[in-house]
This record gives sequence, structure tokens and C-alpha cells, in this order.
Amino acid sequence: MTAHFVHLLDELQRHSLRMASLVEDILQEACEAVFDDDKKLARRVINRDQEVDAEEVRIEAETVRLMALYQPVGSDLRLLCAVLKVNNDLERIADCAVNIAERAEHLDHHAVGNQVTTVRQMAGIVQHMLRTAIQAYGDQNIDGGQRVLSEDDAVDATYAQIIRSVVADAAGNPDAMAAYLDILSIAKNLERIADHATNIAEDVVYLSTGEIVRHQQR
Repeated sequence: MTAHFVHLLDELQRHSLRMASLVEDILQEACEAVFDDDKKLARRVINRDQEVDAEEVRIEAETVRLMALYQPVGSDLRLLCAVLKVNNDLERIADCAVNIAERAEHLDHHAVGNQVTTVRQMAGIVQHMLRTAIQAYGDQNIDGGQRVLSEDDAVDATYAQIIRSVVADAAGNPDAMAAYLDILSIAKNLERIADHATNIAEDVVYLSTGEIVRHQQR
């Protein structure tokens, strides 16, 4: 491939990583909005969604343009495919973060205090998964991608624990049902973010080895 194509590919990678950093920041703010009961921060997260949407469109358009103009093969084609897929997962993560922020705007912390502690623990795992996945994507580090894959089970187990706890507590406190639904929604969106981080990690494995590891037993 030409030096110009290599330059454009490098630029696209940098652009993709800037979007990843933006999404990681938005998730951090959404979690802070929940656990600090910060309504203004929640509103800021919601307003930033348009920024992510615009970035997603720009990256997708540039990726498709490079595919059409240069018709790359081998590792270059794998990289462009990975950028497209990661781009989609990052936008979905931002959507989930916005959903969390929308719940944070009216979450009644006093009604669901027990669950908030467990959800905070879950959020910590999810944020670490996303951070590790992004670092692995930037470095094309297969070991980092594999570490993310191994953490997903912990998120699923914590989510199941939260569901059981909410069901048990809500039965004796029906007046707090709205708060229980809010905390369940927050936990569900965190679980979805973990799934998207796992997708990114799987794309890192594909980018590094050419192996498709989706749907395989781990």
C-alpha cells in the first residue's frame, strides 16, 4: 500500500482511539452521577451523546471510504473491519451510559441503599473491563483482550445477585418500586456495557491473529 494510505490508516486509528477515550470518560461521568447523586452531571452525560453520535458517523464514513478507494487486503483489511466493529460498540456503550444517566436523574438512593453498594462494585469491574479493552485495542495486545474476556463472568454473576436482591427486597417494599426499577435498569446497562467491552476484546484477538473467537466457550 502507498505511504499516503498508511498515513490515512494511522489517522483513522488515532481518531478511533479518541472516540474510545471520549466514551470511557462519558461512562465514568455516568457512574459518578449515580453514586454521587449528581443530577447536573447526569444531564451533562445525556447532552454529550450527540458528540459521540457525530464521531461514530465520521469514523464509519472514513473507514468505508478507505475500503472503497484502496481495497486493502490482509492485516490492513482486518484493521478496517475492526475499526468499524469497535466504532459500533463504542456508540452502543455511550447509549448505555446515557440510559444510566437518565436513571440517575431521579434515582431514590434511600430506597435502594443495599443495592447501590453492589451496583457500585459492578460498575468498577465494568469500567476496568472497558479501560483494559481500549488499551488492548490501541496496543493490539492480545493478552489484554484475553483478560477482558475472563472478567465478563464476574459481571454476569454480580448482575444475577442484584436481580435476586431486588426481587427479595421489593416484595416487602412496594412503595419503592420505581427506585428498584431504576437500579435494575442501571445494572442492566452496566451488564450490556460489559458485553460491548467483551466484543471489543474479541476484535482485538481477531485483529492480532485473524481468529474469530465469538461464541466460543471460555
